[in-house]
Amino acid sequence: MNTYTANYKTFRRSSIFSADNLFARRALKALLIGTALAALLTVLSPLFVGSAAVRQDTLRLHVLANSDSAEDQAVKLLVRDAILEAHSQVLGEAKTKADAIRRATEMLPEIEKIANEVLRENGFSYSATAKVENIYFATKDYGDFTLPAGRYDALRIELGRHEGKNWFCVLFPPLCVPAAVDADEAPEYTGEEQALVSSPYRVEFAAVEAFEGVKEWTKNTFFQDDSSQK
Repeated sequence: MNTYTANYKTFRRSSIFSADNLFARRALKALLIGTALAALLTVLSPLFVGSAAVRQDTLRLHVLANSDSAEDQAVKLLVRDAILEAHSQVLGEAKTKADAIRRATEMLPEIEKIANEVLRENGFSYSATAKVENIYFATKDYGDFTLPAGRYDALRIELGRHEGKNWFCVLFPPLCVPAAVDADEAPEYTGEEQALVSSPYRVEFAAVEAFEGVKEWTKNTFFQDDSSQK
């Protein structure tokens, strides 16, 4: 064996690419992946920050149908219309999100009453439940605007088993109820938030949804009290 061959074999045995140096190779791989993820997070950081701001400033309306049958889906819309007709003026007067949540919370008994009246009038035996809670939503494209995935405060109206397709909108800022003030004074998203939600669905929204989905899975898997689960 010549000197070159012996030196090369010695280098291979000591190299991080050697089979004897598995730990070092894994460490290098982890370092490269970590560096790539850090670079990606740096690029997407403004989107994550903007998405968090949108979630913080939004109160959503969520009506959950009993099932996907034509009848259940139709009465879902009747319940929606009755509630918005009865309470849009009051909800539209909210000047802040906290005020909107307070108004919605105070209206819960009346909202349930209206929903149940609509159900009975249309021959349905199941009932409605209304609540204000913080829940996870996937990315939702409304056509004119898109809300990124994550946890939002929401007025949630559950009809029967609430296993059917849902109806979504935004109560605050007042995007699905008329503001009870002049347009120039109506609450709205900040300029940065407007730019984000007004953007068409993009690959970046999928990144936010993946990130928020991992957070939600981690929370539900490792941190949720079993006694709080339905």
